[in-house]
Amino acid sequence: MTQDAVVTKLLPGGMAEVAVARSTACGGSCGHCESCVFQSELKTAARNRAGARPGQKVVIESKSSTVFRAAALVYVMPLLLMLLCYAAAELAGAGERLCIAVSFVGLMLGGWLVVLSQKRREGRAPIEFDIIRIDE
Repeated sequence: MTQDAVVTKLLPGGMAEVAVARSTACGGSCGHCESCVFQSELKTAARNRAGARPGQKVVIESKSSTVFRAAALVYVMPLLLMLLCYAAAELAGAGERLCIAVSFVGLMLGGWLVVLSQKRREGRAPIEFDIIRIDE
């Protein structure tokens, strides 16, 4: 998976800090709707294989499988648990209100599992990025 970034500073060990523009769900027209409440860029470390300098636009690459696995954990697993809990309550003969309540319990359980997995993941290597080329 590749993304455009800007080198913000050089780090020791052949690394560089890069700023990656966060894409928006609305298509990137934040100036029009002003509904984005999150910071518009993320900073991360990347191996500086291209010899980029601060201020240069670069292309960074990461393993797609790692990114997709993290996205599936954060987005898909809570939703899946919510649907499974609803189905289980439905099969048990619960009324609609109880099915909805149980599904929200499943959603909260999924969120809790995401947080728990992130705490377990602390200390492991984060997603690694490489600067593969300099864009001019």
